[in-house]
Amino acid sequence: MARTVNVFVRSPDTRSERRYDLALTVGQLKNKLELVTGIPPQNQKISVYANEDVPEPIIVLSDDNRPLGFYGVRDWQLLKVDDLNPSVSFTGQLTDTSQVDKFELSPEEYEQRQDTVLAYKQRNKIGRFAEKPAEEDVEGEEVEIQIGARCEVESAEEDFRKRGTVKFVGSTEFAKGVWVGIEYDEPIGKNDGSVKGKKYFECKPNFGVFVKPDRVKAGDFPVEEINFDDEEM
Repeated sequence: MARTVNVFVRSPDTRSERRYDLALTVGQLKNKLELVTGIPPQNQKISVYANEDVPEPIIVLSDDNRPLGFYGVRDWQLLKVDDLNPSVSFTGQLTDTSQVDKFELSPEEYEQRQDTVLAYKQRNKIGRFAEKPAEEDVEGEEVEIQIGARCEVESAEEDFRKRGTVKFVGSTEFAKGVWVGIEYDEPIGKNDGSVKGKKYFECKPNFGVFVKPDRVKAGDFPVEEINFDDEEM
């Protein structure tokens, strides 16, 4: 038969795991618990709970002369130690921060300190302080594509030529960099020359598209009629 038990001990200021001999009297236990909880033996009320999740105790260790074994204390039960006179032992004050003066800094003072998380991030270029890649120099980007030129747009589909006429070259509000607006010869586009309500050039719906200059090849590209009926019904 086991002669010791492993239990959890909880008080207003402490929580720990302990092992005690079942032959230990409640009075002797209280003397040991004073060193753990800071509560004098005469002010201790020890209740036994099946575990920390149950609201009601199994029993209260009320007789200082009885051993723990008498109360049937088992492994991993909870011994809850209440302080009957907290004004003497000052229990609960270690966890009560309501009366503690707070050290506060203004945002300006915080930014000047060198021992803060903010300063660490700034020194190591972390988060919003990370170096950003240089943005495209829109004004300095030269594009040798003329408005009105015939063109062919790079396609991922083999033997599929996407041809049209250049209608716009320049910067836009929908994305950075220089874009080329094209009116396709067939309705294989994505818009009518407008993006997000902004009109950049005129064309029929589904004939317009915007692509990056490196996908556009200007030259003598005659109109090719695309027959959609061969593959679609």
